[in-house]
Amino acid sequence: MPDSTDADGLPVGQVATRLGVTVRALHHWDEIGLARPSLRTAAGYRLYTAGDLERLHRIVVYREIGLGLDRIRAVLDDSTADVPGALRAQRTQVTERIERLQQLGAGLDRMIDAHERGLLLTAEQQAEIFGPRWDPDGPALARQRWGDTTQWRQYAERSASRGPEEWQAIADAVAALDRALADAMDAGVTPGSPEANHLVERHREVFASYFPLTRQMQVCLGRMYEADPAFAAHYDGIRTGLATWFRHIVDADARAHGIDPDTATWE
Repeated sequence: MPDSTDADGLPVGQVATRLGVTVRALHHWDEIGLARPSLRTAAGYRLYTAGDLERLHRIVVYREIGLGLDRIRAVLDDSTADVPGALRAQRTQVTERIERLQQLGAGLDRMIDAHERGLLLTAEQQAEIFGPRWDPDGPALARQRWGDTTQWRQYAERSASRGPEEWQAIADAVAALDRALADAMDAGVTPGSPEANHLVERHREVFASYFPLTRQMQVCLGRMYEADPAFAAHYDGIRTGLATWFRHIVDADARAHGIDPDTATWE
């Protein structure tokens, strides 16, 4: 390879800047014989000619569309290579990648909406699924109250992947649990009994549709159901005194598992 002065070509740093690649990449391409500079200075520094730059431009373009370096070498150096065929195959892969990215983008949009809105249902869908007494402003109020908690984030992640059918199944499970609680209270089921403890466990399982619920957290929920006017109205609207009875069965189950309800905290 002949010696040359800097005026006969561009040094590696300028070429890297012009092409938007790293000097390290140019050195690597040189080492593997993919794109070697045609000239060197008397001091041994690489110099790239106009022809070298043309080849480098093609390498950058092919690399940008996803061709591997071995495939690029074949396209550039093999006179029998089916260049249009290789590019069509790569175009198919790019199209598929775009479709996957669009799906990912749609999923991210749903996740953002779920974090901000809670429920990705229209007001009409909410009324149909949760009943006419459902407050469509409830999710927004819940976000104001708990939007900075881990549990809200867990709830939003679940909500983002759910449609009306999934929410209907959850609403049905909640309604069935409410009926079972009311029936058990009417039947005189006592806190700490196997029947009561089974209902407490069932409540945790149903509630896991929103976010994981530990026994300590369940104790805190029981207190809130009794003390919060909105929650108390819901449960006492099913059976008078149901909110208090539910707290009692939760507390009894917690004690059986070594938890003091008076000191339980939200985990």
